[in-house]
Amino acid sequence: MENLERDLEEMRDYFKSGKTKEKTWRISQLKGLRQFLNHKEEEIYSVLNQDLGKHHVEAFRDEIGTLAKSLNFALEHLDNWMLPKKAKLPAIALLSSAEVVPQPLGVVLIISSWNFPFGLSLEPLIGAVAAGNCVVVKTSECAPASSAFLAKGIGSYVDGRGVRVVEGGAAVGERLLQQPWDKIFFTGSARIGRIVMTAAVKHLTPVTLELGGKCPAIVDSLSSSWDIQAAAKRLVIGKFGACAGQACVAIDYILVEHKFISTLVEMIKKLIKEMFGKSPNQAKSMARIVNKQNFLRLKNLLDEPGVRASIIYGGSMDEDKLFVEPAILLNPPNDAEIMRDEIFGPFLPIIGLDKIEDSIDFVNLRPKPLAIYAFTKDKAFQRRLVSETSSGSLTFNDAVVQYAADTLPFGGVGESGIGRYHGKFSFDTFSHDKAILKRSFLLDFWFRYPPWNNHKLQLLRQAYNLNYFQFVLTVLGLKKS
Repeated sequence: MENLERDLEEMRDYFKSGKTKEKTWRISQLKGLRQFLNHKEEEIYSVLNQDLGKHHVEAFRDEIGTLAKSLNFALEHLDNWMLPKKAKLPAIALLSSAEVVPQPLGVVLIISSWNFPFGLSLEPLIGAVAAGNCVVVKTSECAPASSAFLAKGIGSYVDGRGVRVVEGGAAVGERLLQQPWDKIFFTGSARIGRIVMTAAVKHLTPVTLELGGKCPAIVDSLSSSWDIQAAAKRLVIGKFGACAGQACVAIDYILVEHKFISTLVEMIKKLIKEMFGKSPNQAKSMARIVNKQNFLRLKNLLDEPGVRASIIYGGSMDEDKLFVEPAILLNPPNDAEIMRDEIFGPFLPIIGLDKIEDSIDFVNLRPKPLAIYAFTKDKAFQRRLVSETSSGSLTFNDAVVQYAADTLPFGGVGESGIGRYHGKFSFDTFSHDKAILKRSFLLDFWFRYPPWNNHKLQLLRQAYNLNYFQFVLTVLGLKKS
C-alpha cells in the first residue's frame, strides 16, 4: 500500500457500498481462506521452517490445523451469529419490541506477530471478515518469508477490495497507526501494545491487545506415577513444544513444593531427551530462535548475576544456527530479569515453595498472566485458584490447549491484554451490537409525563418493579398496588 491514504479511502468507499455486509461476501472470504490453506499447505510448511525452523507437524498443529478448524467453525455458525437477537423489555415499554443487531465496525487494522505468522494473522481475520469488515493485515517483518508469502499469495483467494496484507517494519507500522481506523487488533509485546494504544487515542479507536505475560504452571505433589508422567509430558510440551517457548501462552515458570522438585526435574529431563533428542541442536522437532536479536536477548538473561549458577540442565547455545538448548533453572534470583519479564524462549525456571498454596500469593504479587496452568487433583485448591487469582484463562492439568477451543474466549487481563477473540468471540470483537427498539402508537402511559405528583411516582415505581402481567393488572385496576 504505497499510496496508503488513497488505498484506505478506496476501502472505506467499498465498505460504504454495503458489499462486505452481505452474507455471501462473508462466506466467500472464509471459503477463500480455507482454500488458501488447502492449496498452499506445503509451501506454508516451507516458509515457516525457513523463518523459525518449525517442523511441519508442529506447523500443522499450531497454525494450519487450528486455522482450518476455526474456518469450519465460523462457516458452520455464521448464519446464527448474524441473526438479530430478541431482547426483553421492562413493563413500562408495553406494546414494544426490541432486538440486538450485530453490525460490522468498518475498516479495521490487524497487526500480527512473528511467532505464529499465519495463525496470528488469519485467526483474527476470520472474525473480522465473518463480521463483514474491510481489513488490513500488517504482518511481522521478523518472519520475512512467511510475511512475503502471505502478502503475495492470499490475494488470489480473497476480495482485494476488502482484504489486504501489508508488509514492512516499524516505519510502516507507525504510518498505519496514524490513520483513523474503526478497530485496531494487535498481537505482540506489552511495550508495543502501549504504543498502539497511545496512537489509538488520537482517533478514539477501540483496541484489542493480545499481549504476553509470565504464564505460571503450578504443580501439586501428585501421588500416582501415571499422573506425574502425564503432567510432566504436558509441562514439557507446554514450555518447549510451541515455537521453542516463543509463544505468549507457553509456560514461563513452574511453582512446586520443595519436596517434589527432584521427582519433577528428573522426569522433565528424561522427557526433553525423548522428545527432542540427546543432542537437541541436531533435532528437527525443536524450532529455532527467530533472529540474532532475540538470541542475544536470551543469552543476556543467563549472563545476569546468579542466573547461570541456577542452571541444572541444558542451556547450550549456537549463535550460527540460532539454536538454544532447553534449560532448567532451579530457584534463579526473583529480582533477575528472567523472573521479571516474559522469557519467550526455552528456559524453564522452577521455583520451590514450602506448600503449594503459597503459589497463589506468588502469582498475585506479579502482573496478571495471560494463562495459569495448575496441575492438581485437589478440588478445594482448584476452587481457590478460580476465585483468588486473576488471569486471561485458567487450565487445570494441561497447558496451551485452551488456545484451540473456539467456544472459549482467548485474551488477557491487565498487562496481559485487553479484549478477547476466537470463534463467536472474534465475530463479536469486530462487531457493534446495535440496540433496536420499536414502539406502537396504540397505547401510552400518561404517568410518564409531567406535571409530576406522588401518584405518578407510585405507578412508575411499580412499572420498574413488577413483571409485565402484574403491572398491566395494576394499571387496569384489577390488582391492588
